[in-house]
Amino acid sequence: MTGAAAPAPPRRHASRGPWPVLCAVSLGGGAGAAARYGAALLWPTASGAFPWTTLLVNAVGCALIGVLLVSVTELGTPHRLARPFLGTGVLGGFTTFSTYAVDVQRLVEDGRAGSALLALAATPVAALAAVWAAAAATRRLIVLRRTR
Repeated sequence: MTGAAAPAPPRRHASRGPWPVLCAVSLGGGAGAAARYGAALLWPTASGAFPWTTLLVNAVGCALIGVLLVSVTELGTPHRLARPFLGTGVLGGFTTFSTYAVDVQRLVEDGRAGSALLALAATPVAALAAVWAAAAATRRLIVLRRTR
């Protein structure tokens, strides 16, 4: 041994811990869930009716996720809390696959098996199509913007 002290481990700054991300996700999730609840109040689904509001909320939310993820990966370096706040928080709270499952269950209980199967299939198809189309359109817009 040479007697030299080992270098001190790097100090962790409080702002780099999990708390800012947790707070960003929590605040965003609250805002997204409130927006989803507002949509359900504005366009309520009658008992036994097809859950159009849930389908639309999930499709719009997934489209916005496609725009967000392409934007944050291809348009420079966003703030480190942008993606957790907007993606996991706001849009994660806005999209509602738990309500989707409850809607399908209620349709089955109401004897509307055909509508339940349609909702069961249409929601993930619409969500995947929306995220794909929005991401592709956002990439095209970015390319057009860069070529000008």
